[in-house]
Amino acid sequence: MTCPEYRPSVRWGGGHRMTVYAWAKRREFPRLPAPEARFFDVAPDTRVLAECYWQRERDQHPSILALHGLEGSSRAHYMRGLADKALAAGYNAILLNQRNCGGTEHLAPGLYHSGLTHDADFVIRELVAREGLPAIGVIGYSLGGNLALKLAGDYGTAAPPQLLGVCAVSPTMDLGRCVRALERRANFIYQWNFVRNLKRRMRRKAEIVPGSFDLAPLAQVRSVRAFDEAYTAPHHGYRDADDYYHRASALRVVARIAVPALIIASDNDPFVPWEQFQAPEIAGNPHVTVAITRDGGHCAFVAESPEGYDGYWAEQRALTFITAAAAARAQTAAPTGAASPQTGPAKAGPPASASRTPRPSLPLRA
Repeated sequence: MTCPEYRPSVRWGGGHRMTVYAWAKRREFPRLPAPEARFFDVAPDTRVLAECYWQRERDQHPSILALHGLEGSSRAHYMRGLADKALAAGYNAILLNQRNCGGTEHLAPGLYHSGLTHDADFVIRELVAREGLPAIGVIGYSLGGNLALKLAGDYGTAAPPQLLGVCAVSPTMDLGRCVRALERRANFIYQWNFVRNLKRRMRRKAEIVPGSFDLAPLAQVRSVRAFDEAYTAPHHGYRDADDYYHRASALRVVARIAVPALIIASDNDPFVPWEQFQAPEIAGNPHVTVAITRDGGHCAFVAESPEGYDGYWAEQRALTFITAAAAARAQTAAPTGAASPQTGPAKAGPPASASRTPRPSLPLRA
């Protein structure tokens, strides 16, 4: 599997313009079959839903576990776009809904949050134990990108041997910084959209489980920070929103990552400032690669698309990275002088656009 160099769409260039275009454009996936619904009992009173796309002999193929962003679901266009590419490349694709997402408010009494890695870890271990999956790569978007990196950091050197690596697209890995960026006047529309959806979810939750949450504070919530202060932080035992942002940020544990990790970000993401990826915790970890593109917006990365390529570059780049990680592991595991077994769905060299942490003055082109 190869990935072309990122050449941002001329028509849809610009951080806001590309972000909104990618969010609003309807995508069709005629190759993608109906998914298999798979439920995981991650706690005694909590289930999560994954939509799974399997190869015919699932235990003979590597897998992708995809994690969506804030108020997203397994039906988000980037999740299905990733599944479409993964399935075609020989992967299984498991699209995991966070707690209460994807119409699953009735399956969990509580809420999800940006650092809740327990569920992804549970899913990985159950799929390995019950399905015999030989290799899994984790790819997360935005909040899901923070989860992917934090999961790898939480594992440290004790990651399951089946974990090939993690890729984070536009990750909110410094949550406090990202929330402050979201509060800028220019980002009003994004904040409004997130808050609107968070409020709707809380009202649905209250209808399904009467008395589970006090909706009185909801009327005063005008920002993601206010929502987290009123609901997320106290529900999960954090002192306040700032304590939650600090403790749930992947930046706090990224230095402990011991599997291959790729961060994909753009230099004009409206609310995930690229400067956070210059942190010494990242630069000092040889397992972490940072690719910052010129243009790309937030989780968009719409590229010029020649025939046979849909232009959703980050989806292809993430899969290329996981495939390269599988190939590198196979090479390392092979006896000296022996041919390397192929553990990935396709051969791949080193990531074409991989780069180390960018210099402060010049974001790298990927």
